[in-house]
Amino acid sequence: MKIRADIAALIRAGHTDASIAHRLSCGRSTVWEARRALKLPPARILGRLYAEAVPTGQVRDYRPDRMPTSPARQAANRAALLAALRGEAA
Repeated sequence: MKIRADIAALIRAGHTDASIAHRLSCGRSTVWEARRALKLPPARILGRLYAEAVPTGQVRDYRPDRMPTSPARQAANRAALLAALRGEAA
């Protein structure tokens, strides 16, 4: 089977078979055959591996639900956990 370059490029960009078929006005089976010929897994498994490998320059704002614990608090928590595991009274 001869694979059209545009189908192969869209597959590698992480698009689903349905999306590629819609963009190129071809059947989903055509895209599926191209994916099979390239020995690539379905889009749901492949995910957006290739697209995510390219940096977008966008950074999400990091706001955790709770603030990370300080190193001193981490050490105290670790000591309390080890004491509890040993059976010692804290």
